[in-house]
Amino acid sequence: MDNYQKVLEFFEQAQEPVRAGAVVEATGLDRKEVDKIMAQLKKEGKIESPKRCFWEIKK
Repeated sequence: MDNYQKVLEFFEQAQEPVRAGAVVEATGLDRKEVDKIMAQLKKEGKIESPKRCFWEIKK
């Protein structure tokens, strides 16, 4: 499984909005890599930010 898929799966399983730091801890990936993937997911419209610094899968 590639890193993109790991981050996407984490968001799909999250029960509430999470910070990028929680994604880093849960996936074990580097922070820069997570930030890059999250930017890509946001651009694709797969995640959204309901409040500052928190992210969730777009419903």
